[in-house]
Amino acid sequence: MNKLYVTGGKQRKSTLGVNEWNQYECGNILQIDPSNRQVLHSHQYTTPAQYRPDQANASILFKSGSINDSRLYVCTQTEVLIYQIPDFQLEHHISLPCFNDLHHVAPTNRDTLLVASTGLDLILELTLTGEVINEWFTSEESGWHRFSQNTDYRKVVSTKPHASHPNFVFEYENQIWSTRFEQKDAFCLTNKSTICIGTERPHDGHVYNNLCFFTTVDGHIIIADLTRQSVIRRYNLSEFSPTPDLLGWCRGLHVIDKNNVIVAFSRIRPTKFHQNLLWVKQQLKGQSKAESKPTRIAHYDLANKVVNWELDLEPFELNAIFSVLPG
Repeated sequence: MNKLYVTGGKQRKSTLGVNEWNQYECGNILQIDPSNRQVLHSHQYTTPAQYRPDQANASILFKSGSINDSRLYVCTQTEVLIYQIPDFQLEHHISLPCFNDLHHVAPTNRDTLLVASTGLDLILELTLTGEVINEWFTSEESGWHRFSQNTDYRKVVSTKPHASHPNFVFEYENQIWSTRFEQKDAFCLTNKSTICIGTERPHDGHVYNNLCFFTTVDGHIIIADLTRQSVIRRYNLSEFSPTPDLLGWCRGLHVIDKNNVIVAFSRIRPTKFHQNLLWVKQQLKGQSKAESKPTRIAHYDLANKVVNWELDLEPFELNAIFSVLPG
């Protein structure tokens, strides 16, 4: 198996009672050899002051990205960065006033970029120089009637609550799709069709042949047939583990083949337990001693319902994970 790159952030030392948009001090990307579960390299990054909120301690971390042709495409809350790998030479940097709480960037075969500006419920198609070619709002409740084109949203700490909270962008047969956190679906931006994912709020959506593998934050893998635009299989990863501990906040996914996946989990911090996370309460029901497992990646055999291995990444200053990318 190729090397893996995982993207996320390093948490500040003291976060008790701190909002999620103030918890992370820098972005962190780890290069991992999955054959022996060794971390080979760490690349840390801090967003320059002009591209982030003026408020002290605003979070800085890497969100979800993509790898194509020896280039790593990744976003912070307010920037798109394109690195040449494995040496992390920065080739492109894009930051626009409409960037707020970016969650994902992916290249297209049109030499453009698809970017999820989650804070504005907005998906953008950009050139490598930052010119906006297309824009799609992902909810009827969002749009420029709600947001202002005269505001620099890079300086706004949070625009929550979001109407749809688009997390991830993917393409299939020339159609552009986005996962929508609040609607629990995948939404086609170009023809307005939907795939109901259900179960819990989705994050990643990875195309494998005519299938799309979705993650949900409570630790499910949902597989949809993109031709039929319907879900065909659901896996509850908590059933693969013999322990009652919380799996964690599930986002990133790498599909090795139809039966083998690598999944990324972030530890659920104490502040999360005070939020209305019904799935957390449900998993903790009757398990008074259960704790959230550490931030990690794990290899799952879906066919045999076993966990082949796990790798704790918190010792390497990665405390939240967004992407697992094959190098």
